[in-house]
Amino acid sequence: MDIKKDILWRVYLCFIALVVMGFMVMGKVAQLQLVDGTKWRAMGDSLYRTTEKRPAERGTIYSDNNEMLSSSIPFFDVHIDFRADGLRAKNGKLFYENIDSLSYYISNLLQDKSKKEYKQMLTQAYKNKEPYFELKKHLSYQQYYQLRNFPLVKLGKFKSGFLEEVTDERLNPFGLLANRTIGLSRDGIHNVGLEQYYDSILKGQSGERAVQFIAGGARVPINGSEIEPVNGNDIKTTINVHIQDIAQNALLKMMQQNQALTGTAIVMEVATGQVKAIANLGVQPNGNYYEDNNYALVPSEPGSTIKIVGLLAALEDGIITINSTVDINGGVWVYGDRRIEDAERSPRNTLTYKEAIEHSSNVAMAKLTALNYNKQPKEYLKYYGILKLNSKSGIDLTDPYIPYIKNPKQPSWSNQTLASMGFGYELRISPLQTLMVYNAIANNGVLMKPYLVTDVLLNGTTIQHIQPTVLNAKVCSKQTVLQLQECLTAVCTGGTAKEVFDSTTYQVAGKTGTAHVSDGTYTYNDGVYQSSFVGYFPADKPRYSCIVVIKNKPKALQYFGGKVAAPVFKEIADRLMTISTNAFNANNKKLSKDLTNTKYKALTNNITTINKALYIPQNNTNQAYTSITYSNTNAVLTPITISVKLIPNVIGFGAKDAIYALEQVGVQVKLLGKGKVTIQSIPPGVPVIKNNIISITLN
Repeated sequence: MDIKKDILWRVYLCFIALVVMGFMVMGKVAQLQLVDGTKWRAMGDSLYRTTEKRPAERGTIYSDNNEMLSSSIPFFDVHIDFRADGLRAKNGKLFYENIDSLSYYISNLLQDKSKKEYKQMLTQAYKNKEPYFELKKHLSYQQYYQLRNFPLVKLGKFKSGFLEEVTDERLNPFGLLANRTIGLSRDGIHNVGLEQYYDSILKGQSGERAVQFIAGGARVPINGSEIEPVNGNDIKTTINVHIQDIAQNALLKMMQQNQALTGTAIVMEVATGQVKAIANLGVQPNGNYYEDNNYALVPSEPGSTIKIVGLLAALEDGIITINSTVDINGGVWVYGDRRIEDAERSPRNTLTYKEAIEHSSNVAMAKLTALNYNKQPKEYLKYYGILKLNSKSGIDLTDPYIPYIKNPKQPSWSNQTLASMGFGYELRISPLQTLMVYNAIANNGVLMKPYLVTDVLLNGTTIQHIQPTVLNAKVCSKQTVLQLQECLTAVCTGGTAKEVFDSTTYQVAGKTGTAHVSDGTYTYNDGVYQSSFVGYFPADKPRYSCIVVIKNKPKALQYFGGKVAAPVFKEIADRLMTISTNAFNANNKKLSKDLTNTKYKALTNNITTINKALYIPQNNTNQAYTSITYSNTNAVLTPITISVKLIPNVIGFGAKDAIYALEQVGVQVKLLGKGKVTIQSIPPGVPVIKNNIISITLN
């Protein structure tokens, strides 16, 4: 009996304990569900769901004639959600009806597996109900466009389960042409050139979307959670691809011939300051040349090209005229403990200052600055301020380099400093700054700010136009400018550049320069020389200014500016003058080409403007858009009707007109290529869905 009671007591005790534990568990469940539920659900979601950025499509950088210099090319990662309702409905009827043809087309498109292999792979993924099956990554737009029209896929993502993720890659269609100026893209970081300077305009605004993690760590986008990115704006540059190619090839040819270390060539439009070409080349360890630095912005001792500043100062201050004379002492002048020599012997001991510039006399220019300004150096140095040589050029590139102009307060200043500055030493300025000075002389004393971008574009329409900027409307008097122009022309007709330009059919004005290099890597004793030529053409009606600066290898056989840099300048000028002459002749010929069967589509107003300018007769139409056919020299306009309810046919339109027509009906446009539209992703006649995205491909 005692044993029975003992057993019952233990049973009751265990039962009570279980009941208590049950209530405790139920209480804990209630607490988790009702009190702490929100907290733990949020934590659980954070482990399986997250928000990721959706980068905006970066804007395109165009040349001055709308050729793409840098653009983002879309690539597509394609996945399939085999849980899609359309695929599972009616025991997979839709899937099994299309799997054979789908496998065939995918195999032909991707060329990596047979039709049989694709069918087996897709069927197995369907049976496994895989939520994020990876079909193919990094498809081009052309491949993706074809895929969208395949059986099953063309039914849309809700029925087919096909999903795509778009990624952009930066492409420079012209390769290394102006590569350093345009900018480099490494891992999404745009830290050089225009890509960096205009990054805030080009990059747009990122979007975001929620994704869910599934087995294997894959991420599946959650439909309906997207915030669309806002694509970046485009920029139109001043760079002319043809001029850039001419400058770069001319520079490369001389650098290879002379085995030079670095070089730059800049072409600028005189009246505006627009930089039409900026080539930068540096030798690599393998002997090839590459745009490894923007040498156009790197300060150095300029040598004889700076002599024009001393002459300008003395002329403007009324100290001399270009016909005043100076004794050059046989080309040698000992000033204190400094011996200054002319690199090339002048024809006489006494020269006019025009002849001193013509024959690039170091002695004449050292005497001019030292003897006239040593007691009042600020009167001479103020012209460096007037010409903006004591500050950065202001060009729209991130410029880390600061010019160096000595002033009397510095410990290194001596009574010989002005003599050295007179012929290009004890100061450092960039080639672009030197070019600005000569451009101002060509521009009758108006100093222009050099710049590289003219327009900011949104969907092909200018939203900001950047005007030329005058830095100084009058760097000197008209009389001084005329004397400077006369001296620079004389350099090319009878001076240090006569041999190079003797055969040209147009006038060139400019100045040679040869400077010993001491830059931290090399000392004056290493025998490294910098060859320069800077000037403008045609001299009587200047259109372009140009500078060529080449740093030669140690102890190079040829190093004078007239032998190394001037021939590059001449090749650039010759080519540009040929183009200008041909363009002029073409513009003055009457329209004689038979335009039969030539067809265009565009805005009627644009076509009418062109036909009026070319004196081509045309019929009239009240429609906003028209198709134009030329019959001999007559234009026949056929109106195009566009409904705001249907997607228009923009095949054959130019980019600007196509974008305008599509946005008028309320869709967003993605643009790829240049020329005329050859493909549109949404066929003509399809009902418009507001804010839907249509991609157009140009040829």
